[in-house]
Amino acid sequence: MTESRTVHRNVRLYEVVRSAHLERAHEFAPASILYRSRRYDYDASLESGLDLAQAGDVSAARILLRSDVSTLEVNEPLMLSSAARSALSVAALRLSDRLRGRRTTIVSYAIENLEPPRPAHARGRAGRWARMRLAAYVHRNLDRLAYGTDAARELYERSFPARAALRTRTIPALPSAADDAGTARRAPVVGFLGAFDERKGLRQLLDAWPLVRRARPDAQLVLVGKGALQPLAEAAAHADPSISLTVDPPRAAIPAALRTMKVLALPSQPRPRWREQVGLPIVEGLANGCLVVTTTETGLSAWLSAHGHQVVAPDAGAVALASAVLAAIDDPRAPADILTTLPAVDGRRAADLWLFEPAAT
Repeated sequence: MTESRTVHRNVRLYEVVRSAHLERAHEFAPASILYRSRRYDYDASLESGLDLAQAGDVSAARILLRSDVSTLEVNEPLMLSSAARSALSVAALRLSDRLRGRRTTIVSYAIENLEPPRPAHARGRAGRWARMRLAAYVHRNLDRLAYGTDAARELYERSFPARAALRTRTIPALPSAADDAGTARRAPVVGFLGAFDERKGLRQLLDAWPLVRRARPDAQLVLVGKGALQPLAEAAAHADPSISLTVDPPRAAIPAALRTMKVLALPSQPRPRWREQVGLPIVEGLANGCLVVTTTETGLSAWLSAHGHQVVAPDAGAVALASAVLAAIDDPRAPADILTTLPAVDGRRAADLWLFEPAAT
């Protein structure tokens, strides 16, 4: 930022920024990024060439007031943790619009597929009510809203009144094929990529793995990531020679790891305040030609089922999950066959092009 002003007229306002945001920022239309905090996977080496500033809610609104902003992207309205931040910045820009006789375009990208939970106690209910009112204010001020999944579109249609002035478009959050994904058939390697966390289903996958090995003694399991369940992953790798573990590899090593896997398994589990929206490991696995095993929790579950991937209920149990993994291992398709099902343009990039297009329709 220059003198507390954004360099670019396009601005992205984030609650949390992660490495994937920075990678995309290098590919998307130039835009300044304002964020509150960094996610655990943030790679500072990706900052080069980007206009970034860490700013609290009030500071972000002040920066926007001082800047010449044409289009602002805010976190999706139903991300209630950022509702106050988004609402304050939108209000600041709408005030600036009135003073300057213009209208800033406000846009958002939505992948949420879980209705905000209703707390049991009165204080929590009051807080939810207030955040939902702020979310409604942000939604009323949106000019364009892109949905990354049908599940998100359905949730938003239930949550907010329809507005004729709001342009919407559903652009599935599917990747395009990675340049170096490779097309050769792969050994029966199953991978888990991401947070070693209860909600990502690592425990369920490890419970199912002995059943997979019993049917396919040649199968291998690769665990890549970090998190609270790292001791469980370490114990499993120590006890079973078919399991290998890589803890917190550099971001640049992830594509190479994915290209060794025939199957990417992410059996996401529901939590009261969280549901898998898409699953970045799923997106990256598809881009690198992996077959996917997951649960109905992800917003991409319908597309995955329709395209021959394995989708089970989150509480299906070890036998059903093992059967799904075995079906993926035995699937005769090569990575090249998976890659042909993907769009020519990455779905998130296509959504960004539409959101920031000056004359979007």
